[in-house]
Amino acid sequence: MCAQQSRFDEYVRKRNFARTPEPPVGGQSWRMGPISFVIQKHAARRLHYDLRLELDGALKSWAIPRGPSLNPLVRRLAVMVEDHPLDYATFEGVIPEGEYGAGEVIVWDNGVYSPEDEGTLFFQDRSEAQAKARAGLVEGHLNLFLWGKKLVGGWTLVKIGGRCNLWLFTKVDDDFADAGVDVLEDDRSVVSDLTVEELRTRSRSGEPNQAA
Repeated sequence: MCAQQSRFDEYVRKRNFARTPEPPVGGQSWRMGPISFVIQKHAARRLHYDLRLELDGALKSWAIPRGPSLNPLVRRLAVMVEDHPLDYATFEGVIPEGEYGAGEVIVWDNGVYSPEDEGTLFFQDRSEAQAKARAGLVEGHLNLFLWGKKLVGGWTLVKIGGRCNLWLFTKVDDDFADAGVDVLEDDRSVVSDLTVEELRTRSRSGEPNQAA
C-alpha cells in the first residue's frame, strides 16, 4: 500500500521559494471547464519530460525520461513524482543551480484531457471526468484522450507491478498514432516558442529568469 501525505508537503519540502522562480503553493486551486494537462520539457541533470494531469485541484505528475512517443509499440517509463500546484502548468523558467531540479523548463505541450471509459469521453462533464481519472489512478490503469497542440488521441498510463511510482505511458493505436514521426523533434515551447537552449542563452545574457 502506498503511503499518503498532505498533497503538497513534498513539493514544498524540496524547494526554496526565495531562490527558485517556481510557483509556491497557494495560487489557483480550482478552475472550470475540461480538465487540463501539460507536458514540460525539463533540462535538469538529465533531460526529461514532465507529464502533469489536473485532478482535484492539483497536478498529478510523472517524469518521462525519454519523452512521449507516437509509436504504439513503444512503452515509455513514467516515474510518478509529487503533486504540483495548478499554477505550475504555465511555469517556464530557469531553476537555479543548487535547487531541486536545477535547469531550464519550457511548456512543451498543453491542452485538455479526458479519461476514456469504453469509448466514452468526458470533456464536457468535469465532475465525472475527475471521478473517472481518480478511479483509474487508484486501479493503476488510466485510459486517456489528450487534446493538445502536439499530442492528440488516446494514451494509457499503467502502473508497473506493485510499485507506487513506476508507470508506463503508451500511445493507443488510433488515427493519431504514427510510428514514423518523432514528435520530440518539435522542441519549441507552445507558450513562448523558445527551446530550452534558447532559454538557457537568454538567462545567461542576464534576461529575466522566467520566460515572458
